[in-house]
Amino acid sequence: MHTQVKQKRRSPVRKGIYVAAAAIAACLADGPAFAYTAYVSNEKDNTMSVVDTTTMKVVKTVDVGQRPRGITISPDGKFVYLCASDDDQVQVIDTSTFEMVGSLPSGPDPELFVLSPDGKTLYVANEDDNLVTVIDVESKEVLAEIPVGVEPEGMGVSPDGKTMVNTSETTSMAHFIDTQTHEVTDSVLVDTRPRFAEFTPDGSQVWVSAEVGGTVSVIDNKTRQVVKKINFAIPGLRAETIQPVGVSITADGKKAYVALGPANHVAVVDTKTYEVKKYILVGQRVWHLAFTPDQKTLITTNGNSNDITFIDTATDEPVQSVTVGQQPWGVVVSPK
Repeated sequence: MHTQVKQKRRSPVRKGIYVAAAAIAACLADGPAFAYTAYVSNEKDNTMSVVDTTTMKVVKTVDVGQRPRGITISPDGKFVYLCASDDDQVQVIDTSTFEMVGSLPSGPDPELFVLSPDGKTLYVANEDDNLVTVIDVESKEVLAEIPVGVEPEGMGVSPDGKTMVNTSETTSMAHFIDTQTHEVTDSVLVDTRPRFAEFTPDGSQVWVSAEVGGTVSVIDNKTRQVVKKINFAIPGLRAETIQPVGVSITADGKKAYVALGPANHVAVVDTKTYEVKKYILVGQRVWHLAFTPDQKTLITTNGNSNDITFIDTATDEPVQSVTVGQQPWGVVVSPK
């Protein structure tokens, strides 16, 4: 009985310890679970900046090929793929050593590309010869060269991997391509100089930005018709300075972020009403965007101010800008 009494007296203390431990664990759970890494292509000085997204600091600068622009990463995070446009190749960089471990036959002047959801196929826009090059990542073989409009650039792939969209700047079209047959099935007219294509998470729509037209066209993936054109207006700025480029849509499909180029702002758009809810001031000539995997942070590349900006997606406020290389162009974040 005496032992039992002691055990009962210790029980509240132990309980308190357990409660405190659980509270600490809960607090830690609310903070960043992973230290994600961002990779930024710097077009002017032929480098790639490696950025710790937790500390928001550049941890390494890697020399790469000439005029690096498009950048993406394998689903397992082991390899970064980088368009070295003036070298006419896609470089493959090991993320553990930051060494170039190979290259892919991209065709001339690769600018933007998109990786299939399974990570096996790379679709590359070749601006100089009006082609989309389809590459098997493992074998490094060219599977197809697909003729598209003049000056292809924007690239997007549907979540199920069945449809790929390329935008041609001079033709002002979005080309829908069947990834099994490698044939263009539909060409949709959008506004002048389309630069980027982004599917919604459910695959029902693709959003295409038009840099000179100043709009984003929302295209229904079934009917292949434009269902909405989104316009932008920022008080105090001339309309011609508002040039939509990069587009990123949240995983829940509720918000879209649109980089507005020399307007130096990112627009926050409600994807249901298509209303612009906010304009976020970032660096100069904001170009492309990337979320961290937890969707808590959006990173922008600001080409003329040579920095990137971290945006808190809960408040849609800029948190910090970080200097990287000269003319940062593309950005991708490690999947884990």
